[in-house]
Amino acid sequence: MTSTVLVAGATGDLGQRIVGELHRHDTLVRVLTRPGSGKAHGIYGGQDRVEIHEVDYTDAPALVSALSGVDTVVSAVSGARPVIVDVQRALLAAAVDAGVARFIPSDYSADFRRITPGSNRNFELRREFAADLDAAPLRVTSVLNGAFTDMLTGQAPMILFSRHRVLYWSSPDQVLDFTTKDDVARVVALVALDADAPRVVEVAGDRVTARTIAQTMTELTGTSFSPQWAGTAGTLLAMSKIGRRLSKDKGEAFPAWQGMQYFVSMFSGEAQLRHVDNDRYGPHAWTSVRDVLETHLQESVKTR
Repeated sequence: MTSTVLVAGATGDLGQRIVGELHRHDTLVRVLTRPGSGKAHGIYGGQDRVEIHEVDYTDAPALVSALSGVDTVVSAVSGARPVIVDVQRALLAAAVDAGVARFIPSDYSADFRRITPGSNRNFELRREFAADLDAAPLRVTSVLNGAFTDMLTGQAPMILFSRHRVLYWSSPDQVLDFTTKDDVARVVALVALDADAPRVVEVAGDRVTARTIAQTMTELTGTSFSPQWAGTAGTLLAMSKIGRRLSKDKGEAFPAWQGMQYFVSMFSGEAQLRHVDNDRYGPHAWTSVRDVLETHLQESVKTR
């Protein structure tokens, strides 16, 4: 029986990967897009088994209509409070009114449930929306995957490639969870089609430490990389709070101070995954941190 899955945020990087993975199965995918935006039509126009629905998230009746007949809603939206809380609340309310059976929120992160209040804004927004999800009369599954592995090659300045150092806070042996976007998208698609999925599914494509990352970089480059102490997680948290207070970009999803807060959550150990179940959907060749770093280094050589 063909399952109908609606994907919100389907034009984003992760959203497109999720739609691609859903198409590996017997699914009909509905894509939500804002009226007047041609991006979804440019990406999915003319594709088999894809329906494009132009809907404003503030138009509740239209949103309910777009969700009518949907089995599972997958949210892959990205942003700060106006998106993670407000947009997803509208999406959840419409899903309930339309009789949707299951909802997968846009979590795709480390374990935000145990973090200290005030230590990570983006995680706290997810925790706030989780309370709405837990009170809703439908089945909910959050996918937790640690950090996206590609952050190590750009967005997260943990590896100092030119200085042959790997930064860490507090301990070089703190376990860090990483999963590539492709692996996350695969899991999300399988969860969307798994009627028995639990409230939380935890996966980690790789589990490393700053020390083992330094060892990997040494092996890949032939040059000695060393772990470099950058302070304590507590000191970094204090710095992030100062940065947030002085920042003019408080509404952005990933300002520099938010990046600091991600490192606080990871290196404090509060956001470490505790119940990883990589085999829930059978054997899979997970992409490792080493794989991602090796590809990055090879591509860097080609572009010189």
